[in-house]
Amino acid sequence: MANSTALALSDSSWSPDFIQELLPSAERTALLYHLSFLCLGGFPKLERKIREQAIETQMLFGTSKAVLLKCAGTSSNLVTSLFPILIKAVEKNKPRLAEVYLEKARTWINDIIRAVGLMCMKNKKRPEEKRKKHADNIKGLKDALEKLEVELKKNVSDMNEIEKRIERSTQELYYLIRNNQKYRYSIFWGLFSFTRPYNDDAIRAKQDELNRLVSEKNSLRNQGWNIKIKQTDLQLQMANSLIQLGVIPDPDHLKEVQKCLDQIRQILVELKEFWEKVGVMLETLKDKTFVGEELIEDLEDMKEEFLNSIEYAKQDWQRFGECCQRAQNIFSIQSRTAYKFLEVNPSSLSKDEWKKQYESIMAKLRKINPQGSSTAAITE
Repeated sequence: MANSTALALSDSSWSPDFIQELLPSAERTALLYHLSFLCLGGFPKLERKIREQAIETQMLFGTSKAVLLKCAGTSSNLVTSLFPILIKAVEKNKPRLAEVYLEKARTWINDIIRAVGLMCMKNKKRPEEKRKKHADNIKGLKDALEKLEVELKKNVSDMNEIEKRIERSTQELYYLIRNNQKYRYSIFWGLFSFTRPYNDDAIRAKQDELNRLVSEKNSLRNQGWNIKIKQTDLQLQMANSLIQLGVIPDPDHLKEVQKCLDQIRQILVELKEFWEKVGVMLETLKDKTFVGEELIEDLEDMKEEFLNSIEYAKQDWQRFGECCQRAQNIFSIQSRTAYKFLEVNPSSLSKDEWKKQYESIMAKLRKINPQGSSTAAITE
């Protein structure tokens, strides 16, 4: 039996040791947000978006900490209080009392399974809703921008055409003036203003035509300017939507931020997977806890087997609770102190202060690895 217990405890498919793998990522998340926040000091709108995302992530870690604490507390209560009473009831051949405490264990376990289930939904639903909302918004903006691009191309084409027409009309007007009997011999024919009224009907008509063309050109120029203003407005809206999705729309100047946000997004995906694994783990622990439930009806002959099943479950719950306790300690730090950098406006920093913070963040990031400083922090 001891060997089978060791085998069960070492089963990596459900072992809570995987919690340790996520913790350095939690520490790295805050540092990446800090780095992004620092690099966006000269971009107020982008800086605000990063701040909002960082606060939301901080709150997510805070909720995670609370659920992990609940898991750790329930595990401790099972191991130190309920299981000992259950074992005592079985040892004294009190099956009805054993059933009561076994049912109480079921209630406690189902309670934390529901809490973990809500965390899974929260990690999954929030990004999906946000992504859908902003994806729909981005699609609408792209369609509008494409339409404006078509309008702008037509505007440019019309402007080119009107320029050609103005040039032709100007040449034709000069031709008419040069060949007009009144002005043919005047050395000042080239200095005539197009607004001067001429008695010659052809010249006057051509001048009117030219004036209309110039007016049309000005109208087209204003139209082109308005299209560009609309484009700028939509591009800013697009940038805001992209920022909400964790995408920096200016990779040429903000590659560092883009890289940070990509990593943060992946870490948050890992956090969702983490809670899904905790959910599976709890269901497995639940099954192990109640594997001997049927044996209560026949305690006289199956007492030892039932007590062994509870002892194995007790050991597993103890390991699970210890890992949850260590994990919630790290998440507590992330939710409480790791985001204090949001209290300082990065644009207010001097060049020396900015450089010092940047180098400090990079040094901390380089130190983080699954076997590095974060692992040491977990085992304290």
